[in-house]
Amino acid sequence: MTFKEQIQQGIPTILPIKKEYNASINHAPKRKEILSADEKKLALKNALRYFDTEQHAELLPEFADELKEYGRIYMYRFKPDYKIYARDIAAYPGKSEQAKSIMLMIQNNLDDAVAQHPCELITYGGNGAVFQNWAQYLLTMQYLSEMTDKQTLTMYSGHPMGLFPSNKNAPRVVVTNGMVIPNYSKPDDWEKMNALGVSQYGQMTAGSYMYIGPQGIVHGTTITVLNAFRKIKKEPKGNLFVTSGLGGMSGAQPKAGNIAGCITVCAEVNPKITQVRLEQGWIDEKITDVDALVARVKLAKEHKEIVSLAYLGNIVDVWEKFDEENVHIDLGSDQTSLHNPWAGGYYPTGISFEEANIMMAENPKEFKVKVQETLRRHANVINKHTAKGTYFFDYGNAFLLEASRAGADVMAENNIDFKYSSYVQDIMGPMCFDYGFGPFRWVCASGKSKDLAKTDKIACKVLEKIKKNSPKEIQQQMADNIQWIKGAQENKLVVGSQARILYADAEGRIKIAKAFNKAIKKGKIGNVILGRDHHDVSGTDSPYRETSNIYDGSKFTADMAIQNVIGDSFRGATWVSIHNGGGVGWGEVINGGFGMLIDGSKVASKRLESMLFWDVNNGISRRNWARNEEAIFAIKRAMKSEKSLKVTIPNLVDNALLENL
Repeated sequence: MTFKEQIQQGIPTILPIKKEYNASINHAPKRKEILSADEKKLALKNALRYFDTEQHAELLPEFADELKEYGRIYMYRFKPDYKIYARDIAAYPGKSEQAKSIMLMIQNNLDDAVAQHPCELITYGGNGAVFQNWAQYLLTMQYLSEMTDKQTLTMYSGHPMGLFPSNKNAPRVVVTNGMVIPNYSKPDDWEKMNALGVSQYGQMTAGSYMYIGPQGIVHGTTITVLNAFRKIKKEPKGNLFVTSGLGGMSGAQPKAGNIAGCITVCAEVNPKITQVRLEQGWIDEKITDVDALVARVKLAKEHKEIVSLAYLGNIVDVWEKFDEENVHIDLGSDQTSLHNPWAGGYYPTGISFEEANIMMAENPKEFKVKVQETLRRHANVINKHTAKGTYFFDYGNAFLLEASRAGADVMAENNIDFKYSSYVQDIMGPMCFDYGFGPFRWVCASGKSKDLAKTDKIACKVLEKIKKNSPKEIQQQMADNIQWIKGAQENKLVVGSQARILYADAEGRIKIAKAFNKAIKKGKIGNVILGRDHHDVSGTDSPYRETSNIYDGSKFTADMAIQNVIGDSFRGATWVSIHNGGGVGWGEVINGGFGMLIDGSKVASKRLESMLFWDVNNGISRRNWARNEEAIFAIKRAMKSEKSLKVTIPNLVDNALLENL
């Protein structure tokens, strides 16, 4: 069968041969046993409903073994034999070009070179899933190959509910992930529902098909590191940034450190992913001995090198050794997956990676004790370094939140706030999000590197033109992004699809997208898929990250994210998504995103202008109402440029009036 025929057949009527477990691929850890005997039977019934009844007898023991061995039913037998990667859009079967663009993005998320655990359909973050099992993948791709531009596919936590009549202006796909009743958002609730096959953790851009490999977080981390050094009034060169994690998102940190121009030390306990990052060129050197690491860092400081060093081991050992040896850390952070602390997101020190994985599955209570002990040590040694002048910031991965739950010394004197700010509070919120700058991204649907190079030049030209008349308040953001896009090709950021990310405000996003649309119309480039990270101005309500610089008491509300996805859906998005969880944990955040195919048409031009303007200014208006000074400036500027926009501006209260109450 051809590739197109395999897509069109969906779940095969004749069972494929059972596949051998490929131990050379980075697999998800075994999930803890959480189902009762009756619930295990229910999980098996749920899995078998995808298959004809005459196949149940053969599949039942196999799925039961998977549930016992891995804690989940992944249906490894049904993983396609063809290579999964982002092909030229023309390679996909179908009646709808929009549907083909979604197939392309789904396959990009599951590419072996992109996904963290490709066999388990997990893109990044330890549990950020595109689907729960391979039957869902096969059925979804079949539906997309059959879809017309007058149908919409609804996705329930990886399950394709079906094609429904709609209209050509509606989204082709609407995705929800983990949207459970609020009282059922505890970590064990997710474990149980995921084991049953009824809900999944979509992370942010994993379950919404918009992940573009580590490039996305490279850019955000580069801007964060640059601005963090500006905040402490130091040049990056010759100075040290220490952090941890080399997974799907965190793996971008060393590359970002190189681009920013500092010395980066990033610890990782997983030998496979460390080796992958070394082979990909995302780290310069791998070091396995902490004494050798100290010597190498001292040498790098002496010669003011720009270098990224991966330490294969626990980050706590690095912090403690650097404290003993008086190695000064200028910037410190952490990007382990602490939204998922009990299932592989963070590892305890003192035991091996392999031992920890066994304990995680077989003795989860002891594993939790070990993790929390490590978190307390981690926080304690960070406190020692900050007393010596280190600037530490929480990278929005729930490090401070989980450390506080472990009883670590991370609380401020009022015992309400943390003693360290998150990077959004200190850096990205006031310097980027409040002004409307966030991670706009695009993918060249042709899969051609020459198309990406052309879009880079187009985007750079647009930004340089905008910068000439930009107010002084955003000149630094404009300059950083022009510098980024000029160096994008030489930094070799592409992993998977021919994609690019660029921080831009509404004006920049609209003008860049319109310039792409004109180039497509003239035949200079192929079609382009627009999107953004959920970690943005408007799409995510996350009190410990994206909206951590909201101080009017509304940071625990999620109106903005819900309004965002609803607004995008009727303003022209090709697909929309809304998730519970993402980055900081199940039950801790609501986040949404979109994808949009532009094809050079007038319709595409109208859609992108309407949707991108809303997608950014929805968030600015909320930040403005929270009395954020930069957002008040930005929304007033937006109202001057768009006369049909009218947003309520808050009246500011003199604090002196409140002092006598």
